[in-house]
Amino acid sequence: MRVICLAYHLIGQIGLRYLLEETDDEVVAVFSHEDAQGEEVWWPSVRDVAERSGVPVHTPENINETQWVERIASLRPDFILSFWYRRLVERPILRLPHGGCLNLHGSLLPKYRGRAPINWVLVNGEQKTGVTLHYMVLRADAGDIVGQAVVPIDFEDTALSLYRKLADAGLEVLRATWPLLRSGKAPRMPQDETEASYFGRRTPEDGRFSWDWPALTIHNLVRAVTHPYPGAFTEYAGRKLFVWSAYPKPGILRPSAPSPGTVLGVGAEGISVATGEGALLLRRVQLDGEEELAGCDFAARHDIDRGFSLRSNRA
Repeated sequence: MRVICLAYHLIGQIGLRYLLEETDDEVVAVFSHEDAQGEEVWWPSVRDVAERSGVPVHTPENINETQWVERIASLRPDFILSFWYRRLVERPILRLPHGGCLNLHGSLLPKYRGRAPINWVLVNGEQKTGVTLHYMVLRADAGDIVGQAVVPIDFEDTALSLYRKLADAGLEVLRATWPLLRSGKAPRMPQDETEASYFGRRTPEDGRFSWDWPALTIHNLVRAVTHPYPGAFTEYAGRKLFVWSAYPKPGILRPSAPSPGTVLGVGAEGISVATGEGALLLRRVQLDGEEELAGCDFAARHDIDRGFSLRSNRA
């Protein structure tokens, strides 16, 4: 088979390596993205994998422009496979390969269509997610499903640890479904639109939280956007206070309990803070412009102790 691979990020590299190393099919071109300025790039390079195998790599701003449609058509692909490619493919490309265009998506479709599904499932406190290989159509992540794998979410999973689990699951889905696709025997299961949900992209500003939120809600946000993402933060002393690691202590505080944002205690494990519901243990924090510290070290540096308010303007 002649395959064009649209690939980026860790899952893109894993999908491309599968095609190059575990099949006899020919990857005739790779389309990828240039790394965005300022983004923390922790994943291996799709370009490096392709170029080591002599596969040409293209990084157009818009793959749907006429020149790129014509280039893809000239390569006569049997399939186009997309692994974490960030741009929707439009009709002129979708109709080119006789085997179809397929995408590996990081959720259990039809739930969590759209961008950043790994972050969103954590923000929303889900207990499971997964990966789905599906046919691409004009609407994002709405095409017939070929295969899925379920991935449980542990309570302290971060976006990074969950991403790595999904990458492993994605490889297993490819191994199970690609031979079926090549032979024309792969299933096509329509998605149930009544179960569909869509979530858009996230920005660094979406990491902002309030101490009035429940401790569990803040914890879920923290783990969804901690390293290598921009981080969860609130305001303190006129600057952003980032919380990189936290742990919730659920429960309803007594009516006489300190107001949200008040420090309940400081110990070796971190800073315990009252929230809108329960307490939150701050294990790793960082004041904008300073180094990241363990909670207890941050408290010592800034003279924080029981009764101190992290809502205050004290420096």
